[in-house]
Amino acid sequence: MIFDIFGWVGMVLVLIAYFLLSLEKIPNGILYQVLNFLAALFMAIGLFPKNAWFSFTLQVIWGIVAIIALIKILKKHKSNK
Repeated sequence: MIFDIFGWVGMVLVLIAYFLLSLEKIPNGILYQVLNFLAALFMAIGLFPKNAWFSFTLQVIWGIVAIIALIKILKKHKSNK
């Protein structure tokens, strides 16, 4: 049950991130990437005990991409100061 809650929260987070980005309410920046990372993390937690390895792997990769993007954004912000 708790794993399902993590999965649902992750799903809601990814939809919120995509919705806000698509409607140009937020840029592809720190908030968007944090939402993507948290969504991937929560969905991976929800998927792990279900042995849904294709979806679990997708979420792990999605989270890694979000971390890489965050690092790039933060380095850019740091160099602009």
